[in-house]
Amino acid sequence: MGFGDLKSPAGLQVLNDYLADKSYIEGYVPSQADMAVFEAISGPPPADLYHALRWYNHIKSYEKEKASLPGVKKALGKYGPANVEDTTGSGATDGKDDDDIDLFGSDDEEESEEAKRLREERLAQYESKKAKKPALVAKSSILLDVKPWDDETDMAKLEECVRSIQADGLVWGSSKLVPVGYGIKKLQIQCVVEDDKVGTDMLEERITAFEDYVQSMDVAAFNKI
Repeated sequence: MGFGDLKSPAGLQVLNDYLADKSYIEGYVPSQADMAVFEAISGPPPADLYHALRWYNHIKSYEKEKASLPGVKKALGKYGPANVEDTTGSGATDGKDDDDIDLFGSDDEEESEEAKRLREERLAQYESKKAKKPALVAKSSILLDVKPWDDETDMAKLEECVRSIQADGLVWGSSKLVPVGYGIKKLQIQCVVEDDKVGTDMLEERITAFEDYVQSMDVAAFNKI
C-alpha cells in the first residue's frame, strides 16, 4: 500500500485519484491517518489536483488539534491504494557509517535546531496571516435543461417549482424557454453551486421530484469558476 513518492507530482496524482470518492484517508472523520499523509507532503497540491487540494486545505485546519484526532499514526505504507508502494523519502540514506557517528553531538546539530526553530516561527507567522484571509471556496456554474411532459405543461409553474429548491451553496441565475419541437419548450436555467455542498445528482433528484411538471433534467453545461 502507499501513494508512491508524495513529494513528487506522480505521488500527488495518486493521492488525488484516491481521494476522488473519499473525504479522508481512512473512515469518515479526520484521523491520525490524515495527519500522517498530510505531514509527508511538502506543501499544497497544485490547483488541477482538486480532490487532493480540497483534502489538504481541510486537514490543514486541524493542525492545532492534531493530537486529539482519533486513531494511531502508522507508516505511510499502511495507507492508500493496495497496488501502489510507498516510496516517500526513499532517496534518503537509511543510516551512517560508524566513523560518521558523533556521540557527543556537534555544532551542525545545534544549527539544525536553530534553523528548525526559525522555520517554525516563520510558519506560525504565515499561518497567522493566512488565517485572516477568507478561505477559497470551489464553485461551479451549471446550465440545466429541464424538460416538461408536453406543450400543455405550465412552464411558469415549472420554473417556480425549480426556483423553490433552496440549499446552502446554491444560487439560481437567469433562465429562458427554448423550443424543442412540436410546440414544446424546455426550461434552460443557470445556477452557481459550491462544489462541496451541492452536486448535480442532488439537483436532478430535487427537480424531477416535481413529476407533475418535469419529465427529465439534463446538464447542458458545467464549468468551474
